[in-house]
Order: sequence, then C-alpha cells, then structure tokens
Amino acid sequence: MSAQTPHFEPSDLDDELPEEGFHEAVIDQARLRVSEHGNPTVQVIYHLIERPGGSRGVAEYFVIEGASPTALAISRRRLVALYRACGLMPEPGEAIDPADLVGSKLDIRIGHETYAGTQRPRVLGYRARP
Repeated sequence: MSAQTPHFEPSDLDDELPEEGFHEAVIDQARLRVSEHGNPTVQVIYHLIERPGGSRGVAEYFVIEGASPTALAISRRRLVALYRACGLMPEPGEAIDPADLVGSKLDIRIGHETYAGTQRPRVLGYRARP
C-alpha cells in the first residue's frame, strides 16, 4: 500500500448502467473459477472503452462443467463465439485457457437484467472489431 491516503475516484461512484446496444470493449481479466454452485466456470471482465477513468467492468460467466446438458451447450457455444470475436479459433480438444482472451478488443452487446432486485448490465453477444 502506498504511503498516501487512498481516495475514492469519480468512477468508483458511477452507478449508471451503460446503454443497451453494442459497445467497444477490451477484456481486462479472464480466469477459471468455481461458481457458487461448485461448477468450473470461466469469468471474463470487460472494460468499456467509452467509459473513461477505469469505471467498473462488465462481468460475464461461462459454466464449462457440471451444469445441465442444455445449459452447458449454450454456455460453451457462447464461449466459442467470444473466442471467435477475439480473433481466436479454438479447435476440438484444445484446452480452454482464459488468459488467451486478455487484452482482446471486441464489441459486446449489452442489455439490462434485474438480479436480486438490482438492475445490472448483461452481455448478450459479441462481434469482432473491424
């Protein structure tokens, strides 16, 4: 910790949701983790380019094992779509390494959802940057 007293940044207090629609983003973090239900999951944190000052990221989770067959198929197809939008072409049998995604720039489509009584952004889709 630095010797200076830490202060809140304006972006720390920004509760405004990004508008629904496509936004230019960069993947700040991507890692394997275990969900609250005990399932192996890929967590991806996107930073929206047009939100200056390090505003909070938009998180997305992909369950990769342990869910119902239908949920798993949907989650894995979405993960493949994300990889492709980042310019990566996963092959059958290739290990899932979330670190491959970090630093990728792409457009993400954001919608809004209500979870536990709070409205939050949700990633609905992806497209490659031109």
